[in-house]
Amino acid sequence: MTSTTPAAAGKKWGTLVISCLAMLLLALDVTVLHLATPKLVEDMTPSATQLLWILDVYGFALAGLLITFGNIGDRIGRKKLLLIGTVAFGAASALTAYAPTPELLIAARALLGVAGATIMPSTLSIIRNVFTDPKERTAAVGIWSSVSALGFAIGPVVGGALLDHFWWGSVFLINVPITLVLVVVGAVVLPESRNPNPGRLDVVSVPLSIVGVVSFVYAFKVAAHDGLAEPAVWISALLSLVTMVVFVRRQTRLPEPLIDVRLFRVRAFSGAVGANVAVIFGTLSISVAFAQYFQLVRGWSPLISGLAGLPGGVGAAIAGGLAGTLIMAVGRAKTVALGLFLTSVGFFLYGLIDVDTSYGFMLLPMIVAGLGMGFTFAVTNDTIIASVPRERAGAASAISETATEVGGALGIAVLGSVLGGLYTGNLTLPAGIPAEAADVAGESLGGAVHVAAQFPAPLGTQLLDAAQRTFVDSMHTTLVVGAVSMIVLAGACLWALRGTPKEIPEVILDDTGRVEEPVG
Repeated sequence: MTSTTPAAAGKKWGTLVISCLAMLLLALDVTVLHLATPKLVEDMTPSATQLLWILDVYGFALAGLLITFGNIGDRIGRKKLLLIGTVAFGAASALTAYAPTPELLIAARALLGVAGATIMPSTLSIIRNVFTDPKERTAAVGIWSSVSALGFAIGPVVGGALLDHFWWGSVFLINVPITLVLVVVGAVVLPESRNPNPGRLDVVSVPLSIVGVVSFVYAFKVAAHDGLAEPAVWISALLSLVTMVVFVRRQTRLPEPLIDVRLFRVRAFSGAVGANVAVIFGTLSISVAFAQYFQLVRGWSPLISGLAGLPGGVGAAIAGGLAGTLIMAVGRAKTVALGLFLTSVGFFLYGLIDVDTSYGFMLLPMIVAGLGMGFTFAVTNDTIIASVPRERAGAASAISETATEVGGALGIAVLGSVLGGLYTGNLTLPAGIPAEAADVAGESLGGAVHVAAQFPAPLGTQLLDAAQRTFVDSMHTTLVVGAVSMIVLAGACLWALRGTPKEIPEVILDDTGRVEEPVG
């Protein structure tokens, strides 16, 4: 390990703190809007289509631009891009908080997504360039992953506390002081790094990557909401397929590609990216299901629901911090496989939860699944950025984050569709419910709760009880599907990451430009 002065070491770990705070900002923002939606709808009365765009446009902009901004950061400097993006994120947060109409809110959310796409890859690539010692880098990425997981967990808590006292825009306005701290401190603490020989940015590849990723995510979001029969699903999927085929072919022929597809020949890199997709596939869809369970089945407030889910995030944060030690003990492949296996065990235990299960019992699967996610994400993120040359850290980080966005869209579309289909297909309503009300109740648990409130007891109580029990039964089946998929993917990752060294050395390119497989 290279010796460093105390001042240099302090600045290095200060860089990690700033990077973690930036990632915490983004993680908080992902979860707070869903809590704010009821108040937002009441205040702004958007149409159903407008509400969908309010919820989804952030993710579209973020996913579509990650690859582009990851490459731009490698070229102009990751610190510069992070600071510019942070300023933009703070401004867009203020615009979102005070947006007077649904149209302006959609535009502000899109700007938030654009700004977020500059921050995400910058944080991880800065860590990759500052922490050159493999053990320190693994520890730093583990801490970064822990903070990210904790951010997802405390987002509902912060959002619930604000919504109990303020209007819906307050959940975005809280971003502004955080961004001010990030910019002021980051300008002093963060070091600058960039690719010394980046080449030119291919202007054709940029729109191809944006269209390919956004149309892919859009297809799965529409499928989750409207079903596979919707023409937009197949049109978007076809557009994504054609665009991405053209994009990949172009990358193989360019001297300076936007994404060096040769990186996927590195088994450690491609296996880690696949593991990222796998774990977010299950966990994000399940978190959405449990948000409904806590609020619509148990009847808890947004704040209580947020606090109820906090132990899972704490478990993930602890596991992220311990991942480096576990890697040195059993290796990367076994650590990722263990993480996915623990997540699957958590899902199976979740399947034992009923309508009136005690919260004490829920803690066990919550913590087990959280530990599994923490181990997996810490190792995969470190493996991804360690498996590429440092000058390509921004592009590699963008691939990692894009994989996460795609995995989340897939999980919500596939497992969300399984949950919704089982609920709709198995719901049996009591006699006396009008056809129109039955249709609303059959679409979702939220619709059933709304309809049940319109009928006097005992009819309304019977309707609500039937809907809640059907939802929980459907959730059980969905959890089993997710658990089985995690076990299969654990085996796949164990194979894909086999032989990956515990400490990945600096990756180099040979004389032909081929990425050399890191070996222990």
